[in-house]
Amino acid sequence: MANFNKVILAGNLTRDPELRYTPKGTAIAKLGMAINRTWKNEAGETKEEVTFVDVDAFGRSAEVIAQYLKKGRPILVEGRLKLDTWEDKQTNQKKSKLGVILDSFQFLDSGKGGAGGGGGGGGESQGVAEPPRSRPAATARPAAQAAPEPSDGPPPEEDDVPF
Repeated sequence: MANFNKVILAGNLTRDPELRYTPKGTAIAKLGMAINRTWKNEAGETKEEVTFVDVDAFGRSAEVIAQYLKKGRPILVEGRLKLDTWEDKQTNQKKSKLGVILDSFQFLDSGKGGAGGGGGGGGESQGVAEPPRSRPAATARPAAQAAPEPSDGPPPEEDDVPF
């Protein structure tokens, strides 16, 4: 039976990223995202729902996100789902939460326009912001230019995506 765990989300940060370091020096950034969905119901009324997702980033990606992103800024995240389970110390009940572990990300605006990020690309891939200094290959690169990850099989075929 095949397994596949991949998620791609585009939304806005609900709070400033929280950057911490492990005792061994690994950076961890915790961020919250809000993903909006708008549609029309059968009566023609516009409806909207918001999904809130917690994302954990590690290493250089965590540091770049914490340095350049603030609450309200748009971001595109690729990662995998992870279920965290624990026992509540007050009620002794089992709790669980589904979150995302970040593999890669893209800035979706230029960052010029304050905390709301108002002046940028609005989700267009051409609007990807470049930090003023160089970064490792695994961070904030447009998907079309992303370096392939090592795998045991042959490299995937390149699709000519028109956007």
